[in-house]
Amino acid sequence: MSTVTKKDLIDRIADATDQKRVVVKKTIQYFLDEVILELGRGNRLEFRDFGVFEVRERKSRVAQNPKTLERVHVPAKKVVKFKIGRKMQEALDGHLPDLDEVRDGKEHLKPRPNIVITTTASTRSAASR
Repeated sequence: MSTVTKKDLIDRIADATDQKRVVVKKTIQYFLDEVILELGRGNRLEFRDFGVFEVRERKSRVAQNPKTLERVHVPAKKVVKFKIGRKMQEALDGHLPDLDEVRDGKEHLKPRPNIVITTTASTRSAASR
């Protein structure tokens, strides 16, 4: 197992799409910033086949310091929960698609309306904003 950085992904995507690294970096950073903003607003982000990000409230609790055995109050806080999607689960189960075949068929370049942002008031497609 190895660590893949944002820079590694930017380099791969730039090479695969013949885009300048600066453009790819800007696009990826904008995407990540939007994810952070939407989660910060308490919205749920659903990426079909990839997974769902949602904010959950973790209740306050009493924990114990393992060194001193002293009881410590841990306040409530918000956390991001990720529920894995179908294609990611298949990849983890060892059913990886042959990405070269997928990319040769340009499947990854076909526009698909598969990002849905759900707010507490309504559900709307990211494309309709």
